[in-house]
Amino acid sequence: MTDTLTTGAVLSVEDLRLEYRIGTEWKAAIRGVSFDIPRGKTFGLVGESGCGKSTIAMALMHYLPRNGRITGGTIRMGGRNITELSDRELRQLRVHRLSMVYQDPMTTLNPSIRIGRQVAEVFELLGEPQDTIRARVKAVLEQVKIADPDSVMRRYPHQLSGGMLQRVVIAMAIASRPELLILDEPTTGLDATVEAEVLDLVSALRDEVGTSILFISHSLAVIRKMCDVTGVLYAGRLVAYGPTEEIFNEPRHPYTVGLLRCLPVSAGIEGRQTLDTIPGFLPPLGADLPGCVYEDRCGLAQDICRTDEPDLLEVGPGRYSRCHFHEDAPNLPRTEPVASLAVPPGDVLLSIRGASKTFQQDGKPVHALVDVNLEIKQGETLALVGESGSGKTTLAKIILGIHVPDEGTLITLGGVEVPPAVEDRDDQQFHALQMVFQNPDSALNRRHSIRRIIGRAVEILKPGADVKVRVDELMASVRVGVQLLSVKPRQLSGGLKQRVAIARAFAGSPKIVVCDEPTSALDVSVQAAILNLLSELQHDERVSYLFISHDLSVVRYVADRVAVLYLGRLMEVGTSKRIFTGPHHPYTEALLSASPELEEDRRIRLTGEIPSASEPPPGCVFQTRCHRKIGEICETVEPPLVEAEPGYEIRCHIPVDELRRMQPVT
Repeated sequence: MTDTLTTGAVLSVEDLRLEYRIGTEWKAAIRGVSFDIPRGKTFGLVGESGCGKSTIAMALMHYLPRNGRITGGTIRMGGRNITELSDRELRQLRVHRLSMVYQDPMTTLNPSIRIGRQVAEVFELLGEPQDTIRARVKAVLEQVKIADPDSVMRRYPHQLSGGMLQRVVIAMAIASRPELLILDEPTTGLDATVEAEVLDLVSALRDEVGTSILFISHSLAVIRKMCDVTGVLYAGRLVAYGPTEEIFNEPRHPYTVGLLRCLPVSAGIEGRQTLDTIPGFLPPLGADLPGCVYEDRCGLAQDICRTDEPDLLEVGPGRYSRCHFHEDAPNLPRTEPVASLAVPPGDVLLSIRGASKTFQQDGKPVHALVDVNLEIKQGETLALVGESGSGKTTLAKIILGIHVPDEGTLITLGGVEVPPAVEDRDDQQFHALQMVFQNPDSALNRRHSIRRIIGRAVEILKPGADVKVRVDELMASVRVGVQLLSVKPRQLSGGLKQRVAIARAFAGSPKIVVCDEPTSALDVSVQAAILNLLSELQHDERVSYLFISHDLSVVRYVADRVAVLYLGRLMEVGTSKRIFTGPHHPYTEALLSASPELEEDRRIRLTGEIPSASEPPPGCVFQTRCHRKIGEICETVEPPLVEAEPGYEIRCHIPVDELRRMQPVT
């Protein structure tokens, strides 16, 4: 790969080196990275958390924290080195030529200022006349497919959905029609349908405006869909670089091979097996790495890898790999032996009948759940899917007793009725139902050691047990070394923190564990390890899972059965094989079609937002967005949830046989 500026390149990074000060020492974070982004093209950057992706983005924006510094190399836009610009020149660069969209739009937007005012500030910086700014704000919001910009402009950030907020942030970023747009994990945490909308929007804007894009993501499927060229980053070094399709179809670096093998592509519908994982962890910041940066985790490593760093070798036209044995990379030995983790389901363990939940908002009833009936068997994984606001987490909180359901709801555990409020449940019922949260940072007390966090759970959930022995058993079961018992959560990686959270949930030998997006923010390598762990614990303990996720590839891997929620109603319930192979409810069909792995011509684009639960549409609640709507009956009569086949229920006026004729074979 050349280190000179490519003709027509909007951005050229040459031998970038960067350090962070930790205490009194400066430690290397970026170890000589070079790449170009041609005009109108998208460059993808992938790698595990901590490898330096966001650090590179912050260096390009010149937004490094005070303890960060660039120690070598150049970053050039339009032939000028960004690192040598004055503060005034940098501000002008960010206003007119360079923009960034961050992962969490809620941290980007000011919660106390209306959306219209915040977008208007961008045009004020651009020098737009005051009498034209409102029209420009409305136009740019329409450009990002916001249907009612006048209403959105009057709202505060907390009054918008995650997908709507991300579109607002993108609108602010493209208002200046920048030459380069940096997207740092812009779809992490979004529903499948919203993610697809955001990706379509970015693609359309690139084609319309001619903006070049740096796309940072841990989702390999998203990178493959969006990027022309991809760089694989590890420990601050580019270890692979080239056309995206070739990087994915014929990987020539062991790290790339390892990342691809972590994906849950072997579907649960065919019998769940262990996912392969990448052993070990990223080297610490500033580690002395005389040889290959990936050597200590590589199944192909030999003596030369420990002493001599390989060059970035050309392995094909425009393709490069930093590996002494790149030809052997496709034959990398597996880390995890192939083993079946399927558990035959037993008798019904948890039964939910007529579950409804109504909240009050501004004096109006909000029907978050409406007459939901579900069962979970022993050793079974039931997945809940649906867009944000569909009622997934509300149902989980009703099961756990956090929310008290409406009168008429009946929950039984092992055939015994469970009181609706957690404080009214006996110890056995309380111990039987536990939860693993999406974000372990907010679930673990940062002031306590791991020993104290798990030990306290043992004291509460397994009274009379030898706390030390049980804590050691739990740490071994989640494969966390006992030497980490003395540390605090902030000293652990995201994957290790999630393992601790799982250990805490299993402290009292639960019967059912609610997993609410337990892997959504994790890298694919960490995700694979966590999914293997959950499967092994289920296999050994015969525990059941209620698994909530928007990642349908993960759902397909882990679930025995799937329940699809929309606006608080069950739209479809069946085995994983039945749900994923179809025919589907039209809403499920749209969810599955939003997968970034599918071609554009197979996408089903839902129109509009989910209706308000305080004013649901008449008839079928999905009829305002349904692409299969058949007429007046959909607008006036709500279809019942009926058993169309043994073990399969669907809520739709269209018969299953007719849906089979309508829908393409999966």
